[in-house]
Amino acid sequence: MSAHRHEVHQVVYAGRGVLSVTTEAGSWVAPATRAIWVPVGTLHEHRAYGRTVLHGVGLPVDANPLGLDRPAVLAVGPLLRELIIEYSRPGADPEAAESRRLLAVLLDQLRHAPQQPLHLPTARDPRLAAVCAILQNDPADPRPLAELGARAGAGARTLTRLFRAEMGMTFPQWRTQLRLHHALLLLSDGVTVTAVAHRCGWASASAFIDAFRRAFGCTPGSYRAQNQSPPL
Repeated sequence: MSAHRHEVHQVVYAGRGVLSVTTEAGSWVAPATRAIWVPVGTLHEHRAYGRTVLHGVGLPVDANPLGLDRPAVLAVGPLLRELIIEYSRPGADPEAAESRRLLAVLLDQLRHAPQQPLHLPTARDPRLAAVCAILQNDPADPRPLAELGARAGAGARTLTRLFRAEMGMTFPQWRTQLRLHHALLLLSDGVTVTAVAHRCGWASASAFIDAFRRAFGCTPGSYRAQNQSPPL
């Protein structure tokens, strides 16, 4: 969807598939069973990948349980999931007493929802942006930072500093995040685990499985199967 704003805070839960939100500050990716928080007035674009099932909740402007002025990806436990689904049920009256009680519990659960490190910041320095663009076009590109920097007119030391200053992470950490983002999109489209590992630059399927499990708490195979099953 093209760039737009909301007059309320928004929480979008992905019951299946993957949802991405992009602002001038970067991109956030919510895989299945996660949610994205989008504060009121945030200019953003969003896109769904795979057989996506989404549930959206609008929250009052004066209700910001997370205290955030930027998007964030949230872990969604069973109770929070059911609250989001029930509160976003078509035809529900937000002014009804039952809806108000649901909202109070929903806000309390959101207040304690853990944030997930699924954010890729936007590079501001043109040299850093050039390196990021190369890898975004081909996450499997194996070249080290020095070789990539030669294409962008910057040395490895300068780029290392820029990654820490602008991205808040090291180059290897950023590249892993990028590859995981791409892996989520490919898995949601039904691509096999072995093919995803190859297309995203892991040396082997086992290395990919290990990285994916550490990031998301499940194997890419089980995640892929979940996205082929009936939605939650």
